Amino acid sequence: QVQLVESGGGLVQPGGSLRLSCAVSGIIFAFNAMGWYRQAPGKARELVATITRSTTNYADSVKGRFTIPRDNAKNTVYLQMNSLKPEDTAVYYCSYSTYWGQGTQVTVSS
Repeated sequence: QVQLVESGGGLVQPGGSLRLSCAVSGIIFAFNAMGWYRQAPGKARELVATITRSTTNYADSVKGRFTIPRDNAKNTVYLQMNSLKPEDTAVYYCSYSTYWGQGTQVTVSS
């Protein structure tokens, strides 16, 4: 059974940083691509970043501010978010194939 469990969301001031974690079970984690998505109120879910075994891709809106490292020994993928802006406020979801985590709220506000 595939499970994805996110953690690390919260309230942060503009310009601040947060690191989201996604613990994955039920797959051979090291061999699989992972992604982070987000959904702001009233908006469609959008892709934030993806990582394969060695390649990363980012939405234009987060390039240079977010990174998506993974720790295969811990079956965990992260989303390191720096220089956060109010428009980054959203529920963030970890994804593998057709599976989704429960989401974690990130709020950027002063």
